Amino acid sequence: MQYRSRPAQAVIDLNALRDNYRLARNLTPNGQVLAVIKADAYGHGAVQVARALDKLAPAFAVACIEEALQLREAGVRQPILLLEGPFCVDDLYLAAEHQFWLMLENPAQIEMTLNTLLPQPLTIWLKIDTGMHRLGLSAEQAHRWYPKLQSCAHIADNIILTSHFACADELNNDATAKQIAQFEQLQTRYAGAASLANSAAILGWPAAAKEWNRAGIMLYGASPFMQPHPQADQLKPVMTLQSRVISVRQVKQGDKVGYGASWLAKRDSLIATVAMGYADGYPRHTPSDTVVMVNGQPAKLAGRVSMDMLGVDVTDVDSIKIGDPVVLWGSELKVTDIAAAAQTISYEVLTGISARVPRIYIGC
Repeated sequence: MQYRSRPAQAVIDLNALRDNYRLARNLTPNGQVLAVIKADAYGHGAVQVARALDKLAPAFAVACIEEALQLREAGVRQPILLLEGPFCVDDLYLAAEHQFWLMLENPAQIEMTLNTLLPQPLTIWLKIDTGMHRLGLSAEQAHRWYPKLQSCAHIADNIILTSHFACADELNNDATAKQIAQFEQLQTRYAGAASLANSAAILGWPAAAKEWNRAGIMLYGASPFMQPHPQADQLKPVMTLQSRVISVRQVKQGDKVGYGASWLAKRDSLIATVAMGYADGYPRHTPSDTVVMVNGQPAKLAGRVSMDMLGVDVTDVDSIKIGDPVVLWGSELKVTDIAAAAQTISYEVLTGISARVPRIYIGC
């Protein structure tokens, strides 16, 4: 076992992960839930997450074949969807060999797939652009290419039609309803299964539920919404980012703390230094006065986040000493709130936790 003494760590609660998956499944009772574990399961550890969901999730999704191969090498046997599809012919051969599912979203990918003789049929997800204008075929392109894919000997019969929402996290934005309507109009021409709902749609747009539903950020206990929501509020945080106090000092009224001397003590204050910084993934732009929990009590950042450390004003926290526990986010502090304070989103914050922060798994 690798020796570690620095106290920064991310505790991953696999029971919470499973509960979040079950919530997604309960909200989409007429379909199946594919677990999205790209970007190392949003920073939680793709292999460990896949193993934890082994008896629950019928399939997984990743961004690219490198991520999928890592899972196969770890013994994960479920189908794995490559959300960005094949980048070259070698990807097609590997997909056939390892039974990966492929997202196809543009004519070049489709032509490459049709023109490559493969040893066994591929399962294809055909992506339609219903308004996000990032990836996907137009309706006219779908009408052209769908029959050719359907008649290809090395493509399985069960082509899955899919699309992606641009604004599903904005519950008052009618763009999502328009995308659903456009997708369903196209869907009437094809008999196969479909996939439309991402986490935000699973939680907030029941009409988007189809045969396959894609749970991503919600698996990890972070809400895709900026406001309270009855379903999203049932999610359980999976990651607790924690560390400990490594130094304590008194500063006088008028003293300044940290790089740039940006934090000014408005009274005689007690400052705790914590082993956690932006090299660990805690956002550098998180402002002073953002809450952290020290000894189970709320305190506030004092000064800029450094590479390896940050300062906390613990003047009002009882009996502080070196070694006291600090929680940066988890069940006591929502990662969405920390992300909002840093003017970003929980997706970026969670995926940004660096490799030097050990993941400690509980509920295995």
